Amino acid sequence: MEKIRMLSTLGLMGAMRSLSSAFETARGIHVDADFAPTLALLKRLRAGEAADLVILTREGLDEMIGEGRVIADTAADLARSYVGLAVRKGAPHPDIANEAALRKTLLAARSIAYSRLGASGVYFARLIARIGIAAEINAKATIVEQGFTAERLVSGEADLAVQQISELKQVEGIEVIGPVPHDLQTPAVFSAGRMVDAKQAEAAEALLRYLASPEVVPVLRRSGLEP
Repeated sequence: MEKIRMLSTLGLMGAMRSLSSAFETARGIHVDADFAPTLALLKRLRAGEAADLVILTREGLDEMIGEGRVIADTAADLARSYVGLAVRKGAPHPDIANEAALRKTLLAARSIAYSRLGASGVYFARLIARIGIAAEINAKATIVEQGFTAERLVSGEADLAVQQISELKQVEGIEVIGPVPHDLQTPAVFSAGRMVDAKQAEAAEALLRYLASPEVVPVLRRSGLEP
């Protein structure tokens, strides 16, 4: 069976597992997927790791295009993702409806898990600085180098987890409270592109066309993403 090597941001992990399987069934092409935060993937690509197709934040993809690693004409925006908060299953849902409520909830939390390398972590670090509580939050934060922040709710290390809603939804035993208030959000756009030195160029472009097609929209929505 033909095989495509794909490196994808964690934010699309849930959707991509389902979509890769559907693509493999329809086209007879296996998708060998590896998931990590965008900043980690950029580092690996710059170190020379090979792939046919990459899915990164739009900013990350633009950097790869600028460095001549991804073909500009193949770039496709796949989904928009919002950052949300989650608690352990069965725990009360604190108020995060507006900036004042969110600030109060964050300050009251024993510990907040957020990611160091993902788009959500970069955004959250800016957000707490913007609302003037960075020192207090970071003094008690549970910083996650890679992976899903909501796992720290299940283990009891944190009582609030911050990440893309699509990533929070990957963890069992938690409940998503909702998105950070929209006036404080900068949604991440996840985009795909074919690598310049792709070994399976034709198959990679077929997968790209499929991921950018209307038929994948329901799967994206179910996993907490906006097309």
